[in-house]
Amino acid sequence: MFTESVLLESRSARSGMTHRIDALDDVKALPRPATGAPATTREVADYFDVPVRVVEALAAQHREELLGSGMALPDGAGPGGRPAGAPPRSPEQAPGGARLRGSSPVFSPRAMLTTAMLLRGSPTARRIRRRLLALDAAARAHPRVETVRQSVEELGRTVRTLAAGYGALDRGVGRLEATGAELVSVLRDLVPVVGVLSSRAERVDHRLAETERRTERAEERVCALSRRLADLTERTGAGESGGRPAPE
Repeated sequence: MFTESVLLESRSARSGMTHRIDALDDVKALPRPATGAPATTREVADYFDVPVRVVEALAAQHREELLGSGMALPDGAGPGGRPAGAPPRSPEQAPGGARLRGSSPVFSPRAMLTTAMLLRGSPTARRIRRRLLALDAAARAHPRVETVRQSVEELGRTVRTLAAGYGALDRGVGRLEATGAELVSVLRDLVPVVGVLSSRAERVDHRLAETERRTERAEERVCALSRRLADLTERTGAGESGGRPAPE
């Protein structure tokens, strides 16, 4: 069973506790519980009631451990960074040396819990360490209860993930509705144009039909003239044949 001094001195002991982020809210509400966004250095300092320089010094001293817990560094700080001008990433997306825009690190809940296990001279951090030890003792005494607690935590994370997905879906549906409204407006503007085009198409159809009728009548007249010309040719040939003298 761990003690508070073990948590302060042993990194391996701390690494086995970083999943118990509920201990933070048990002692004091997190700075951004609704959004789940990383907390700034200022917000972490306010949470633990210590000066900002204390948190900055702790982050520099235990940088590797805090990076492994989800702390993210600003652009241009530390190894494993990203190209200049690249967009920032969350601590979960870029472990082991992530970089974010800004002048100070930001802390995920796990990084804040690691900070609580490292920070001396903060009553809030001390209460969190004691809460962690109590949770660990209860888990060792009642392993089934701990299993249920972990299942509940996993369910909570799943629900939060689903809620975030639903929010994104809802925003997507909202954009589709706005696009649909714009499309309806465009279609309304097109209705008169379509009506004019339809009327013109009908007039063109009538003209084509009239042209076809005239063409048929012209063809009939040409056929009649052809027949008359043929009859006239036959009559002319017969007359010339009857007027010639009989050979001797």
